[in-house]
Formats: sequence, structure tokens, C-alpha cells
Amino acid sequence: MDLMEGVGGAVINSKNTFIGSITKEWKRRKWLYLMSLPGLAVLIVFSYVPMYGILIAFKNYKVNLGILGSPWVGMKYFDMFFSNPLAVRTVWNTLIIGIYQIIFNFPAPILLALLFNELRWGRFKKIIQTVSYYPNFVSTVIIVGFIVTFSASDGLFNTIRHLFGMETLNFLGTPGAFRPIFILSGIWQGVGFGTIIYLAALSGIDPTYYDVAEVDGAGRFGKIWHVTLPGIRSTIVVLLIMNLGRILGSEFDRPYTMQNPRVMQVADVISTMVYRVGIRSSQFSYTAAIGLFQSVVCVIFLVLADRMAKKFGERGIW
Repeated sequence: MDLMEGVGGAVINSKNTFIGSITKEWKRRKWLYLMSLPGLAVLIVFSYVPMYGILIAFKNYKVNLGILGSPWVGMKYFDMFFSNPLAVRTVWNTLIIGIYQIIFNFPAPILLALLFNELRWGRFKKIIQTVSYYPNFVSTVIIVGFIVTFSASDGLFNTIRHLFGMETLNFLGTPGAFRPIFILSGIWQGVGFGTIIYLAALSGIDPTYYDVAEVDGAGRFGKIWHVTLPGIRSTIVVLLIMNLGRILGSEFDRPYTMQNPRVMQVADVISTMVYRVGIRSSQFSYTAAIGLFQSVVCVIFLVLADRMAKKFGERGIW
């Protein structure tokens, strides 16, 4: 009996301690929690509530019957996707573009942020930053319009080729040129805006570290290697993990607007296939299965990247 009373008392004490810690935390940071409520509400309403729609990937969805009333078909649409000859092509194209973006697009904002950090003329620095930010606020359709203009027979790219005695090339109609143009246009559009996070991380580095490195004889590149990069390493790792989690989650706007029949073999990705099959052909269950497969693969990459980061001593994202 005494033992039971002792256990019960310990449970009650631990419960009171837990409630007390929550109450204390609420009093300390109640305004912070209140400020987070709108964002939390948006997340729940637009991200978690619609998740029950995943059910249509396993059902023969009929609009008049609704999601719950439509009949179950199990893994039928997953089998359809994996047996579709176009599935291998779209998954491969999406994966290749994702890998290229990790290799080329991801380091670009880091390099630009390091260059901005080394500039000492404040006015010139602000002008360059504004110029590099501007493409991010321009519509993707307009960006692709620029690319089409530059790639025309009398455009900038072919004008440069003519200066070197080379023949006119249909860039957007050449499969081998599509991916380089796609990657370069992505860097042009997003590199400036991507530097904002790294510049914020750079501002948190203690300036005395640079003074100590200079006393030790480090030059400009030595300071970058031994002070700047280690100072933003955690930020780089977190963003790299998030980018690896999107390696199969290709964007839709640029691939769709840059596609044409001549380059479909390298330009057709999962997002454009989902639009073509799901929206235009009204095969909602089929495209829900494709989207679920894509999301599961992205989550697997995200978890593996996070665990690898922790094995190398980084904090990861959770």
C-alpha cells in the first residue's frame, strides 16, 4: 500500500511539475505564441486539413460521389504509373534536374553572399544587391520570354555565336541545350534573393574572429575559409537538407513554359506530367497517386539527408 501511495504521489508530483513548467513557459513567451497562431492556423487549414484528399490515390474518384463515397481500388493507379513508359522518363528528368540544381544552383547564393560580404563600397554594394534581387520579383513567364528572345535566331546567344563564326542554333529546340539553359535561368532568377539568408547568417559572425585571424596571418581568402564559411556552416547544412528534400519536387512554371515537342524527351518532368494527365485529362486519382509517390520519395531524401548531417556533427532540421 505504501508503495502504491509512493508511486501515485510521484506521478502527481511529476504532473504538477509538468503543468507548472508549461504555465511558466506560457507566461514568459505568451506574446510569441500568440503571434504564431495566425501562421499555425494557415498551416493547419491549407496543409493538414486537405491531406484527407490523399485518399483519392487509392480510390476511383467520382466527383458526384465525393472522396469518401468513391469506390476503393487499392494500388491500381500506382501500378498504372509504374507501368507507364513515360513514368521512367519523367522521373529521370526530374531527378537529373534536381541533381543539377543541387550542384549548380545551391552554391550560387553562397558565393554571391561571400562576394557581397567582401565589398567595402556601400553604395555600389546596395546597387549590385538590388540588381541581383530584381529577377526574383519578375514573373516566370516574363523570365521565359527573355530566354526565348535571347535564344532566337537573331537573339543575343546566336549573335555571340556569329561573332565567333559559328552557325545559328535553335537553343530551345535542341535537347542538349535545354538543361543548361534551364539551370542558368534558375540561377539568374533566384541567386540574388537566395543570398538574403546567407547575408543574415554572415551578420551574426563576431568581427573579432576576423581580427584574430588577421593577427594569425590569414589573408582575405584565409578569413573566408577559416572564419566566414565555418560561421555559416549550420545555415548551409540546413538549406542543403531542405533542397535535398525537394530533389524530386520540381517546379512547374519554367519547365512547362519552356517545353516544346522537340525537347519533351528531356523537359517533361513529374509536375508537367501531373498537369497534363490530371488537369487536362481529368484523371484525378491517377495524378494523386503520382503526387503521393513524389512526396514519399522527397520525405525519404529529407530524412536521409538529415541523418547524414547529424552523423557529421551538425544539428539537422529536427
